[in-house]
Amino acid sequence: MGNVKEAKAVEQRVVFNEETCKSCKLCVNACPTNVIYLADYLNEKGYRPAVVTDQENCISCGKCAQMCPDSVITVYRPEKVRKSV
Repeated sequence: MGNVKEAKAVEQRVVFNEETCKSCKLCVNACPTNVIYLADYLNEKGYRPAVVTDQENCISCGKCAQMCPDSVITVYRPEKVRKSV
């Protein structure tokens, strides 16, 4: 059992309302870490919604949400752990 690796749960840092996304790609172009892309499927309105490919590498900068004209993006920033010395 010494070789068993624990699965690390990754918290969602960016959440898209996929049903209201219109595939404008402004968020894709604004992302400094290139973790946002357009999905291979269509939403109910016929658009390919933006999705995050790698939540772990998202830096929660919020640039995607700032660029979105339809406010479909919610950014969560993880709390910083303070160390006492």
